[in-house]
Amino acid sequence: ARSFADIGDIVRGRDLYGGNSKEKVKLEKKLKKIFQKIYNNLMQDLENDKIKVKNKGKVTKEEAKRRYKDINDIDNNFYKLREDWWDANRAKVWEAITCGHPGGTYFRQTCNGQNKTQNNCRCRTNDVPTYFDYVPQYLRWFEEWAEDL
Repeated sequence: ARSFADIGDIVRGRDLYGGNSKEKVKLEKKLKKIFQKIYNNLMQDLENDKIKVKNKGKVTKEEAKRRYKDINDIDNNFYKLREDWWDANRAKVWEAITCGHPGGTYFRQTCNGQNKTQNNCRCRTNDVPTYFDYVPQYLRWFEEWAEDL
């Protein structure tokens, strides 16, 4: 779940880990390009009237622009779009992490016993079993560091 939460932080632009500054800048540039492309595709789809937002009916291009083109975001980071994208796709990311490698051992045991999982990536549902990705990163670090004591 930690890797999953870290991916969520990176996608949403909330990763606190400094790491290699050159690599971080490179990653942010790539993410900006990706989310610029997602934004452009969204605007084009709204122009062509192809999109309905779940439980909200139709969304206009103007509403989407107001939501995602923040005037304070002069660097085009698209933080709101990144947050919404993560919300909409977190279950697929979880599935890719846990099921993307058939026979993988992301989970060491089955839900009800000591047997290792074989070709089963999770316990019966496709639900992400955690909201760990919404816990602030520094609090997750505290928990991780406490395990080492």
